Amino acid sequence: MITSLSSMATPSYCHALTATNPSKTLISFRPSTNLTLKFFHASKPRGFLQFNNARFGIRYISPKFSTQTLVARADANLIGDEDPVDVIKVHSSSETDDGSEEQKKSSQLSKRVVFGLGIGITAGGVVLTGGWVFSVALAAVVFAGSREYFELVRSRGIASGMTPPPRYVSRACSVICALMPLFTLYKGQIDVSVASAAFVVAMALLLQRGNPRFSQLSSTIFGLFYCGYLPSFWVKLRCCMQAPALNTGVGATWPILLGGQAHWTVGLVATLISISSIIAADTFAFAGGKAFGRIPLTSISPKKTWEGAIAGLLGCIATSVLLSKIFSWPTSMLSAIGFGLLNFFASLFGDLLESMIKRDAGVKDSGSLIPGHGGILDRTDSYIFTGALAYAFVSNLLPLYGV
Repeated sequence: MITSLSSMATPSYCHALTATNPSKTLISFRPSTNLTLKFFHASKPRGFLQFNNARFGIRYISPKFSTQTLVARADANLIGDEDPVDVIKVHSSSETDDGSEEQKKSSQLSKRVVFGLGIGITAGGVVLTGGWVFSVALAAVVFAGSREYFELVRSRGIASGMTPPPRYVSRACSVICALMPLFTLYKGQIDVSVASAAFVVAMALLLQRGNPRFSQLSSTIFGLFYCGYLPSFWVKLRCCMQAPALNTGVGATWPILLGGQAHWTVGLVATLISISSIIAADTFAFAGGKAFGRIPLTSISPKKTWEGAIAGLLGCIATSVLLSKIFSWPTSMLSAIGFGLLNFFASLFGDLLESMIKRDAGVKDSGSLIPGHGGILDRTDSYIFTGALAYAFVSNLLPLYGV
């Protein structure tokens, strides 16, 4: 909509000027050598029209971020009664912008696939190796994830409503979280160690300079629990459950140099099924949501739909049942279905919880460590609660560990 028209030269008269989409027409009874016209779009950005030395250009940025440039020529020596301006070039960059956007999405998808495959292959090798390799790798992931968590706590979105813990406390907590998987491997359990660490952190917060806040204590203790204690259950599941999976056919053909039949324990099989089920749940949920998604699942994560969640649930259960047949664990079909259900709901809850933290922080990703994927928490949120629940399921609900 045109809002102002000004002339900064010899008097000139303009009979009609219209700017319509997709075509723009300028009709002048008397050319001007310096004409400036300002116009605004009804919703957002403003554009400008400038007439200078018998040439002018229009640059208009629409709400879709498309740019249109109109170049015209007027002969200042000809003064006709109704000589229209001669338009010689119309250029639209909306198609160029669309192409650039498509290239950007394609590049992001390529990075996502490449790094996703690299992470998957590396993680698979680490899980198969187990022991100190698995624990140290998990400790590194926990340290990076805890650093991202405390940065989210300190972000404007969260910190505006609460007082974040001091940086020296958050850094100390990140180190404590990283040590928890190692203590779990060494001692088998870390309940006393976690309680002691929480006490030390609470004392440090209470004795700090200034006025201690309960928000500092709550966010810090939750960080110890969320980033350190819960992931440590993966060590208990993978490394501490040494009961052999006697019926697993894969173990019979496993090389002796790599441990032979004894290498395939209940902990290894349960970890592989659990991780594979989570991957299947994410994949099926994404595909199902893209194809059939209509009804939003929750306001926490608007892109998630009920259709996608149902597809993820079915994919998770199918993967759990299929792998239970391959590994001959657990031997009961009902147990395999229950294990798939548990893995799905634990992964979904972990995903939504991290989405809630990011939403309060006002960020899209928890970090930028992994190109195309975001931060560590963005990739591991589905696994944080799953390890603890899978360990409890196998150790308490399956007779003889499901063998």
